[in-house]
Amino acid sequence: MSEASLTGNAAPAAAVETLDPERIAWLRNLPFIAVQLACLLVLWTGVSPVAVLIGLVTLFTRMFGLTAGYHRYFCHRAFRTSRAFQFVLGCLGAAAAQRGPLWWGGHHRWHHRHSDTAQDVHPPGVKGMLWAHAGWIMSVGNDRTRVEWIRDFARFPELRWLDAHHYVAPVGLGAALFGLGHWLNVAYPALGTSGAQLVVVAFFCSTTLLYHVTFAVNSLGHRFGSRRYETNDASRNSFWLALVTAGEGWHNNHHRYPASERQGFYWWEVDFTHYGVVLLSWLGLVWDVRGPSADVIREGAR
Repeated sequence: MSEASLTGNAAPAAAVETLDPERIAWLRNLPFIAVQLACLLVLWTGVSPVAVLIGLVTLFTRMFGLTAGYHRYFCHRAFRTSRAFQFVLGCLGAAAAQRGPLWWGGHHRWHHRHSDTAQDVHPPGVKGMLWAHAGWIMSVGNDRTRVEWIRDFARFPELRWLDAHHYVAPVGLGAALFGLGHWLNVAYPALGTSGAQLVVVAFFCSTTLLYHVTFAVNSLGHRFGSRRYETNDASRNSFWLALVTAGEGWHNNHHRYPASERQGFYWWEVDFTHYGVVLLSWLGLVWDVRGPSADVIREGAR
């Protein structure tokens, strides 16, 4: 099976290589830009407590889809799960509007192979903070799915479909929020919400915040913080970044031992994603949850 058929990408790698890889693909990125600009519509829809509450639910649910699903499962196989729940994790991650699980996972695995070098997809020390934060995701060179780096998951047709049609999950979420807001407006008008308000607050604003929290791991996580381990990259640990990214801010820990699902290696290192994965393990939805090796723990305690 060809790479194009695996990924659903029309343009093969050879075609991409003839272009300037750092050129911004403005047309393709119009939805990405529009989602962020649409936050300004809050001046028209207003904000209600129920919209904020639902927005927090969509934020944290999709963050878990990225941190536990896209990152710790699809990229690093840090735990095991069923094929059905694997697809659920993929859909939760795709709802964050950050492309599909194969695209995300392939690029992240490449990042670990070439971290903080000129070949890395988002090295802040080489290409600057703006590139590391969002420029890389908008570039022509990073448009295709690096399927050669994630063939273990590309063998599942449902994941290939989700990767090729990654827009279905966020569009479906937006439609569901509109329907919920319209129903609440009719059934409980005292709540002061509407379909348009929920779309703006719980989708556009929530998605934009999730964009920049996620991107901060690539930009800030390689420039600011402490280094417990002497890794071959510039990764840092940051309590504040870990707090707002559900544990992803323990980035130096992660680069020292990427196979660990738990990125807060010590009890005082807050890792909300890990707590969620533990809960799923108690429910029997995931198993074989991997932690840091004893040697790595001893090394970090020196």
